[in-house]
Amino acid sequence: MLALWDTTGNEVVRKLASERRNAGGVASGLALNLVVIVDEGRVRQVEDAATIAAASHPCRLLVVSRGPVAGVDAATANAKDRLDAEIVVGGRLGPCEAVIMRMHGRLALHSESVVMPLLAPDVPVVTWWHGCPPEHIAYDPLGVVAERRVTDIAQCPDPAAALRQRAVDYAPGDTDLSWTRLTGWRSLIAGAFDTADSGAVAAKVYASPADPLGALLRGWIIARTGIPVEQADSPQGTLSGVEFRLADGGSLSLHATGDGMALLRKSGSTHDQVLPLVERRLGEVLAEELQRLDADQPYAAALAAATGSAGLGERVGVRTHIWQDPAWEMAAA
Repeated sequence: MLALWDTTGNEVVRKLASERRNAGGVASGLALNLVVIVDEGRVRQVEDAATIAAASHPCRLLVVSRGPVAGVDAATANAKDRLDAEIVVGGRLGPCEAVIMRMHGRLALHSESVVMPLLAPDVPVVTWWHGCPPEHIAYDPLGVVAERRVTDIAQCPDPAAALRQRAVDYAPGDTDLSWTRLTGWRSLIAGAFDTADSGAVAAKVYASPADPLGALLRGWIIARTGIPVEQADSPQGTLSGVEFRLADGGSLSLHATGDGMALLRKSGSTHDQVLPLVERRLGEVLAEELQRLDADQPYAAALAAATGSAGLGERVGVRTHIWQDPAWEMAAA
């Protein structure tokens, strides 16, 4: 690991090239650039997740931690522009080259000026906000340059409102880790209907109104089947189960048991099935999301149905950066 304190973007580029030459084959065969925007206190979480994801997707990891912006309030009026960086090639992060950048002062508003020269050429760019994303992704130039944009609305103060905003702001190439965490539920439901004798005519999802997983699962069922889907509150406060009423008068239900398993019940069957429904680590969820770099149409359809939006998949996938200075908001106030 090479630490650079109070450095410049040019120096970071030069030192990264030097570290790559010293590493030799360890730093070859990059599949993508992964740009991560994260608060300082959660940088270690990003490193742990990237280590897991890089085992399947060798990448250049560019982590951006933005400090307080100068001029936003009296406390930051004299904040100095400063860039601190750590360069890691291989080592503790596995098959991954990483530059962890901490940006202070007005530099935090122009992070793309440091990040862009560090992008590995000829491979896609994925931007991930490990925290609450901007209201509009076009406010962040690091989102505009990416082919894929990964958010995680479960970390927002109001996930339900954040889900609606993701629909308002959606463009092809967007996705959310709440959707990725539903893979296990969707796989079990699809598998259950592979052996069902009748199709569903109605469904009920058990989840808290604030749980984006419940809303997206409801949206996915509506988008896939066209049937009415109710949402009932869950005693656990999170997604805990789903029940289907079948056309032949029977029923099918799937409920989490709380120990990494789920109980599948079918009317007419004398035995319940116990199926795996393991909660995955952040890095495993991220690794799944990095498997695809095209527009996620199933997510768009589920998001549209969950929020009552329309035509999300037909939107233009290219954004233009919208400049927003936090100091302007303070001046207006």
